[in-house]
Amino acid sequence: MIRVLLADDQDLVRAGFRLILELADGVEVVGEAGDGREAVRLARELEPDVVLMDVRMPEVDGIEATRRLLRAGVDTRVLVLTTFDLDEYVYAAVRAGASGFLLKDVPRDELVRAVRTVARGEALLAPAITQRLIEKFMARPDPRAAAPALDELSARELEVLRLLARGLSNAEIASELIVGEATVKTHVARILRKLGLRDRVQAVVFAYETGLVEPGVA
Repeated sequence: MIRVLLADDQDLVRAGFRLILELADGVEVVGEAGDGREAVRLARELEPDVVLMDVRMPEVDGIEATRRLLRAGVDTRVLVLTTFDLDEYVYAAVRAGASGFLLKDVPRDELVRAVRTVARGEALLAPAITQRLIEKFMARPDPRAAAPALDELSARELEVLRLLARGLSNAEIASELIVGEATVKTHVARILRKLGLRDRVQAVVFAYETGLVEPGVA
């Protein structure tokens, strides 16, 4: 059972999300928060698998709440949901440690799928905003500042990271490299551990920041 905490300052929005998720098999809504401070408190108390986190909330916003959760070492995944698709929110959410970012107008089946994906320890970004996120990072000064960390990776791990940054799934990477999917999972786990990254979203960000891959280059 996937345990979900809803964090949004609008009662109707939380009610809608609760209805969608509780109609899905294997998903349980264990709590609701009306602001970021309450979301942090309930997440620490209830230890949900996933927090659906709104960005704009009173007291403490969703980005700061996400940051506080990750600093506190809470073993939960944050899926940021917002009506705003502005670049600064995407950038801030990823930097804060969110495992996913979706707009609130996402179809209900995609919302459920996103919750399940994030609960499995994977990560996702809405396709419509991925390219802008990449461009945002590439526009930052000194994008190769973290490049020395790449020396920690083997040649095969660098290859896997490049493919991961292109948006390929483990199965697609396995097909590309002609190896087993379990082997790819092992490589991805080692990449995250060596680079001190939380998940695939941060790995993609790292790959673009260091110049390992560039927008538009296959």
